[in-house]
Amino acid sequence: MREKLRLGVLASGSGTDLQSIIDACAGGKINCIVACVISDRKNAHCLERARAHGIPAHFVDPKCGDGSRKQKDAHEKEIHELLGEHGVKLVVGAGYMRILSPRFVEAWNGSIINIHPSVLPAFGGADGQGDAIEYGVRIAGCTTHFMDESVDGGPVILQAAVKVKRGDDRASLAERILQVEHQILPRTIDLYEQGRLQIEGRKVQIAPKDDSWLSRYPVIEGVLYPEDY
Repeated sequence: MREKLRLGVLASGSGTDLQSIIDACAGGKINCIVACVISDRKNAHCLERARAHGIPAHFVDPKCGDGSRKQKDAHEKEIHELLGEHGVKLVVGAGYMRILSPRFVEAWNGSIINIHPSVLPAFGGADGQGDAIEYGVRIAGCTTHFMDESVDGGPVILQAAVKVKRGDDRASLAERILQVEHQILPRTIDLYEQGRLQIEGRKVQIAPKDDSWLSRYPVIEGVLYPEDY
């Protein structure tokens, strides 16, 4: 049995993507352990989720004691040190709403991934679901990717497409996309843990193996899953 891969999860909100990772670890779907959760928001529910499962939860304040904003390098140094203290081998952005510096990303080059609620490169940024509704697209979805120095621009790992339905607003579309995020994020971590991801320029090559999650776990009707899911 391989040693469990130690994950460090960065999150800013309610932590439902985090919960999908915790559940996948507990259920044996992925050979991993969430070693720590770090948030830039003191009262973020993701920290409560972590504590409820006995996972070390850290608030790293982006502000100084006097209320002024910390220098980015100082803030990220605290995060980097916590990840090291917990023996993290893969950093996962799971709804982390702060842009990481090129220096931080480079320090974790090839070992830092993110999930975004759009089919990148369309609708990067803070509100992929709302931007999709505003633009009037018929297909939305979500993407996992390696982080690089760009914003939501790193090499794509997995993507899934979600239909935009008549009458959808941002909230209804976001909820359906989120359900799919909870599937492709753990699967992406699984592929990484198995050593099957190879970055080649802009592309991520996924070593083939007969272990599709489409045949092993429930799927959502109407969702177009990628070949390597």
